[in-house]
Amino acid sequence: MVVGVLLLGVLLYYLLVVTEGVFLGRRLVVWLYDRVAGTYDARKAVDPDYEAFFLARPLQHHLKHIPNPLILDVATGTGRLPVALLAEPLFHGRVIGLDASGKMLAVAADKLRPYQFRAALVQQTADRLPFPANSFAAVTCLEALEFFPDDETAVYEMVRVLKPGGILLVTRRKGAWGKAFLYHYRTVAQFEAFLRVIGLEKVYTVPWQQEYDQVYGRKRHEG
Repeated sequence: MVVGVLLLGVLLYYLLVVTEGVFLGRRLVVWLYDRVAGTYDARKAVDPDYEAFFLARPLQHHLKHIPNPLILDVATGTGRLPVALLAEPLFHGRVIGLDASGKMLAVAADKLRPYQFRAALVQQTADRLPFPANSFAAVTCLEALEFFPDDETAVYEMVRVLKPGGILLVTRRKGAWGKAFLYHYRTVAQFEAFLRVIGLEKVYTVPWQQEYDQVYGRKRHEG
């Protein structure tokens, strides 16, 4: 009896905490993020200087040849990347943030209020991006791929809406916590190979956080 209860507790911890509901369905994942939306930034200890140095400025560097780029941030959550980009004095583009959690987007809307004419938010899932092909100069997705029911379809969609020559920036979960996501986990070589197969070139990985790498790629021009 005691052993059974302990095993049940371990299983629930794995399903609800470690993998945040991904193996129990999208609705549960969205519900969990709705629950923590109000405290999410505090839990993540979001630091504007850190976000600028490691996210906004490297992406700006890749887009320096485009005067006013349009960027899509998939699984934007509380607007982490849009806020970091729009706060940069040298960034003159626009950002669309997309997320399935309405309450996370509500927090993002408050943070993006000073940039209301250069920012928009859309509530939608990543595997059905409501945009035409070849729409964005860059598409980003941070700390989220492993929580999508079908991460491959989501990445295909990101590449579809990316303009030829556009930049994709996504993250790869790594280490023991990454392997806990089972078939959502890929090694550096496997993930880079997948991105090349679906139409990217100049793919490379940058170590970032303890649990995540950043992975960049450029969409190939047709022909």
